[in-house]
Amino acid sequence: MQTGIIRDAVPADAARLLDIYRYYVEHTAITFEYTTPTCAAFRRRIEQTQRRYPWLVLEADGAIQGYAYAGAFIGRAAYDWSCELTIYLDRAARGRGFGRQLYQALEQRLTGMGILNAYACIGYPAVEDEYLTRNSAQFHAHLGFSLAGTFHRCGYKFGRWYDMIWMEKLLGAHRPDQPPVAFPASKA
Repeated sequence: MQTGIIRDAVPADAARLLDIYRYYVEHTAITFEYTTPTCAAFRRRIEQTQRRYPWLVLEADGAIQGYAYAGAFIGRAAYDWSCELTIYLDRAARGRGFGRQLYQALEQRLTGMGILNAYACIGYPAVEDEYLTRNSAQFHAHLGFSLAGTFHRCGYKFGRWYDMIWMEKLLGAHRPDQPPVAFPASKA
C-alpha cells in the first residue's frame, strides 16, 4: 500500500478534482449524473460542502489521486449526527490503498466533529456490466459498512436501469444526552 498526503481541498483544486470526476460521469454509472459540471460549478460544490463538512484530497506522485467528502444526510436538525460520504479516485490510482486512507482520514475528522452515522449511496447493478460493477459496495463492506437498504431500478443511465443501495457505518456511541455536532463556523 502506497501512502499519500491527505489535506483539505481548496477551491484551486476544482479543475483536477473535476478531471477525476469527469471519467465517472461520462463512462460509468457509478454516478447517476449525466452531464459533467463546469469547473466553476464544481468549485462551488467544494465551497458549499466545506461550510459544514470536510472535503479531503489525497496527493501522491506529485498529483491529486482522489478525494472524499461528507455531506448532509436528509438536511433536518434531527439528522445532524449523520452524514453521507462520497469518494472518487483517479481511475489509474485504484488498488493502491488510497481509498482506505481517504475514508480513514474522513472518518477521523467526522468523529472529531461528533458525527455518529456514516452513509454511502451506491449505484448497484443487478448484473455487472461495463458501466457498473459491485466494487464500490465491496469496498465499503471491507471498511465496515453494512447494507441498510435497496432501491430497485431507480437509476437510468446508458439505456439501462440500475439499483441503488444505502450502506451504513456507525462511528460512535449514541447517547440519550448526545452533545451537538461541532460544525465549523460558517464562512459565508
